[in-house]
Amino acid sequence: MSGPAVTFTRAGLLRGARQAAPLVIGTFPFGLVVGVISDAKGLSLLETLLMSALVFAGSSQLLALELWTEPAPIAAATLAAFVVNIRLAPMGAALAPWLDRLRGVRLWGSLATLVDHSYALSAADQRRGGRDAAFLLGVGVALWTFWMIAVGVGHVFGSAVRLPPGHPLYFAATATFCAILVPIWQGVRRDMLPWTLAGIVALLAWGAGLGPPWPLLAGALCGAALGAWLELRRG
Repeated sequence: MSGPAVTFTRAGLLRGARQAAPLVIGTFPFGLVVGVISDAKGLSLLETLLMSALVFAGSSQLLALELWTEPAPIAAATLAAFVVNIRLAPMGAALAPWLDRLRGVRLWGSLATLVDHSYALSAADQRRGGRDAAFLLGVGVALWTFWMIAVGVGHVFGSAVRLPPGHPLYFAATATFCAILVPIWQGVRRDMLPWTLAGIVALLAWGAGLGPPWPLLAGALCGAALGAWLELRRG
């Protein structure tokens, strides 16, 4: 395959882990919220840690927990999580100069720990001419490790202090989703129309009596379609 040689070194792995350290400050409270809500929904500590280890996607974990009832709406939660995480596909495509040259554990480990933060740091490193693909895995593994710790601590805290239904802490899930929108905002010209349409369609679907996750799916698909159409026009 043509192009600059891509390496995968221990130095790159450690450099990625070091650069991920400041991000832990922002993701740790997010993990605490996931742990507390998991306990409130009746998940055991083992179940919570397994979910966090295998899924490792805070937004879709919160979404699944918000939809969690008895009996569990497995199909609806799976579909909603799929819609939320579909954004990872273009991230992987953007990192193809590195990922296309990896095989085995290196490739699948990098993909399994790929999140918004590791993508952003790695894409920036690529633009600066970086060629050590271990950087991506280093960021991802560091974030995954602290995510597991945060979720576990949150679950233990939730078990020790039982919060009544309607406690303000449960609003943290909604607040966290709102906070996630801030760093991905690209300005009024790019995002205002798609985001507005997504909100309006979701509210209309909810007002029409559609239960979760259909308002979310309808809003997300309509907003994404409009955003893609606008990008094609600009292109």
